[in-house]
Amino acid sequence: MQRVLQLSALSGLLVMGFLSIHAFAEEPGKTPAAEPSKKAEPSKKVESSKKVEPSKKSEPSITETTFGTLDDGRKVTLYTLTNQAGAEARIINYGATVVSLKVPDRQGKLRDVVLGYDDLAGYVKDKDFFGVTVGRYGNRIGAGKFTLDGKTYQLDLNNGTNHLHGGAHGIYKKLWQAEPAKGKDGPGVKLTYVSPDDEEGYPGKLALTVTYTLTNKNGLRIDYLATTDKPTILNPTHHSYWNLSGDPTQTILDEELTIDADKTTPVGPGLIPTGKLANVAGTPMDFRKPTKIGARIDSKDEQLELGKGYDHNWVLRSPAKKVRKVLELFDPRSGIVMQILTDQPGMQFYSGNFLNGTIHGKQGVAYQHRTAVVLEAQLFPDAPNHPNFPSAVLRPGQKYTQSTVYQFSTR
Repeated sequence: MQRVLQLSALSGLLVMGFLSIHAFAEEPGKTPAAEPSKKAEPSKKVESSKKVEPSKKSEPSITETTFGTLDDGRKVTLYTLTNQAGAEARIINYGATVVSLKVPDRQGKLRDVVLGYDDLAGYVKDKDFFGVTVGRYGNRIGAGKFTLDGKTYQLDLNNGTNHLHGGAHGIYKKLWQAEPAKGKDGPGVKLTYVSPDDEEGYPGKLALTVTYTLTNKNGLRIDYLATTDKPTILNPTHHSYWNLSGDPTQTILDEELTIDADKTTPVGPGLIPTGKLANVAGTPMDFRKPTKIGARIDSKDEQLELGKGYDHNWVLRSPAKKVRKVLELFDPRSGIVMQILTDQPGMQFYSGNFLNGTIHGKQGVAYQHRTAVVLEAQLFPDAPNHPNFPSAVLRPGQKYTQSTVYQFSTR
């Protein structure tokens, strides 16, 4: 069953048996595996070759379809957001996941700039976090341990001897409640998940809301809001694999990256931060000016050798808690520019070092080495174990908020 919600007032509505169209009002454990036999309902796709005429604006809309069924019978819903510029974001409520994001290239043709899967089974089986919302704590926590108010907590160990992205059954493996969201900036979807006390070892019952908005200026804005009933730690972030060429068979090595950061948090074994800050000047970590990702990625450098490429956190300039531009990525083939604006103090840059062709994604494409980049706005990795890092503690009565925007243009 498909339901299309138009954002402007409509008259003369025609109601057909399997389709209902109506206006919507503006609003101020372990997850089961998917059933391979139950396919996603077909929905109209926008091909990457479709050209968007600048003079013809689309009517902003939100479309809901069933993406698949979990083996306990719960339906997973796909929300397709289309803005007035014709860009399209597809988001599912399993893992609060971005399935695709189509934006215009310099010729006006839509290109899907995120990697992922064609069906629910791919996301249920996935262990590489394609397009998901990770947490409760994005990134690594050394030995999966932290101490809060004198009590030591042991988290799930899912990355060797360390904890990564919230554990093997983090919030990215959960079915979220979802509803369409209308705002002045464009169509959106609001997703909510309540994580019970002690899930993956985290203290406190956590209520987390993530709202995606596809802005009319071709930005994907992500707003986070969370509360807890016990002192806990929290660091959710978005984990799309980006390839701005729109062709996932091509590497990202020629894409030009700029990061507004003078320092990084260097790592030791297991990619756990040492607790120190290191200047980027004179190192392969210096992206203060536009630099091709592949220019120095294979340099003989201890940090690059530990990460098998880039897999590090940059300490962003400017005060945190204020949304500001911190990063720009440009693909010379498509002409697509992505800027990241965020209120977070850190940016994890991962250059797809562990992609090796064994993962088959959309249209059966084998994702090869360094064919995508992940850019995660966040607090610092292992912050609960380093008092000199920005705090990740959330207490009852406090509200966690975060805003991050992936803004697209061309040149």
